Amino acid sequence: MKHTHLYFESHIGRQKPENIINREATCPFCDRESLEGVLEERGPIIFLKNKYPVLQDTYQTLIIETDECDSELSVYPKEHLHQLFRFGVEKWMDLEASGEFRSVMFYKNHGPYSGGSLKHPHMQIIGLQHVDYQEHTRLDHFVGVEIDAAQGISCNISSQPRAGFTEFNVIMEDLAQIDRMADYVQILTHYILHHFNQRCASYNLFFYHLGGKRMVKVVPRFVTSPLFVGYSIPQVSNNIEEIAKQIQRLYLAER
Repeated sequence: MKHTHLYFESHIGRQKPENIINREATCPFCDRESLEGVLEERGPIIFLKNKYPVLQDTYQTLIIETDECDSELSVYPKEHLHQLFRFGVEKWMDLEASGEFRSVMFYKNHGPYSGGSLKHPHMQIIGLQHVDYQEHTRLDHFVGVEIDAAQGISCNISSQPRAGFTEFNVIMEDLAQIDRMADYVQILTHYILHHFNQRCASYNLFFYHLGGKRMVKVVPRFVTSPLFVGYSIPQVSNNIEEIAKQIQRLYLAER
């Protein structure tokens, strides 16, 4: 039997803490001494089991990115940024290599429209026992207008986005370029939060292993288009070339 859906444990979901909207709520990630299910620590970065595993037939883990609750990926010092991406990709690849899962998702939520519940910066790695996310992903989702490129890695804006309107891609063919992948993602998240749209305070990072490449899709988040919700028809902005030039001017001109 082919599995196409994940099943959500509603009774567990109701127990999850939330402080993106309810700013007065206590942050469980700040009380590091009380964290349960810790798998590994590397400096301020903690890898642990998710206390609220809301998805059936999965193995859910979290990476707490920093001990600074009010920090955010777009402003991390380079040393910490690079350490975080090396650590995250390592754990993602470890779960893939375990052979226990049909596929392994790696992603990050930030902001009120991202689908997240806690403000403290974190990522999630989830092993799926029955569902293969690659079946819903095509390489043409990562084709687009080039922003920058180097040997073994490139950065672009999707001309055929998965959901629309504007999606950014970082495509890494050489694992030795993981620090540059982190640099590109940081540029894109900073651009989204500070230059893209004054109403945009949310984004997602989605990591993919497809066609022998490791890729990240960086997605500014707003209310989802009704055309996509109702008909699965993506829309693409008509100014992606202008956006690419703006990012080059703001972040890459001095190279």
